[in-house]
Amino acid sequence: MNMPTKPAFSLNYYTGFLSVLFAAFLWGSAGTAASFAKGISPIVIASLSVCFGGLIHACLSFKAIQKNYLKLFNFKTKICIAVIVSILCPFAFYSSVSLAGVSVGTVISIGCAPLFSVLLEWFFDKRKLSLQWFISFVLGFTGIVFLCFSSDHRPQDQVISSEHILGIFFGLLSSLSYATYSWIMKNLIHEGVDSRAAMGVIFGISAVLLFPTLFITATHLFDYATNIWVALYIPLVPMFLGYLFFSFGLKRIPASQAMTLALVEIPVATLLAVYLVGESLTFNSYLGLVLILLCVIVLTKKKD
Repeated sequence: MNMPTKPAFSLNYYTGFLSVLFAAFLWGSAGTAASFAKGISPIVIASLSVCFGGLIHACLSFKAIQKNYLKLFNFKTKICIAVIVSILCPFAFYSSVSLAGVSVGTVISIGCAPLFSVLLEWFFDKRKLSLQWFISFVLGFTGIVFLCFSSDHRPQDQVISSEHILGIFFGLLSSLSYATYSWIMKNLIHEGVDSRAAMGVIFGISAVLLFPTLFITATHLFDYATNIWVALYIPLVPMFLGYLFFSFGLKRIPASQAMTLALVEIPVATLLAVYLVGESLTFNSYLGLVLILLCVIVLTKKKD
């Protein structure tokens, strides 16, 4: 009698796995896309991402929001925290990419998210970690270390500066914000809130709060044609499609596992930075990429 349920569970698990994997791939292109913008700050890019991507999410989730209005109101504190971190995450991420480089900024922002996610689940949910997750995390974290401390990782060959350190700090802040958002989304889904409704409300409120700032900060947006393409790509692809697939995957796999799987964003961003932006990689960098890919392979064997 139990035989029919096992294939269904397996399909459900790998559907979630592949959804998060695809989201990570889309997110990996964000830093490279932002690097092509001219004459606009990371604050403008982050605002564009949140405003237009958030409005798209809110509009497409309108019916789900109506059906889940009372449930969402019952979790208004968590919704408010999620709004704050959903605004903070892109601001910190694009600042990190601008100051520390596409590769390092992405490595720190995404690579440290599993650690923060596990700390949140351990502290609030009392969730125990499996040996398999620990092995995958060690592989991923080791790969991050190799990537971060590669001497030729940045376009310019120079000693770590205060700007570089500030970029790493913003990366950690982005990582913590990203993990917090994911943990809140996972909790809302477990409480019976539709993921589209939760995501639509969170990003919709964030968009409304930030939209007025564009009239002040985005004065040079139309100076270059490239900026228009960046302004369209980042909200539609990494922000909208990325979070849509990630939210779908969160229904099917644990948040800490999703954070670890999102490490795929790092090799994607790094390779794009090399071939499209012109950043260079050393042997240690490539070794780091291999370790991160091994981390993902180990994670695919995860079964509850």
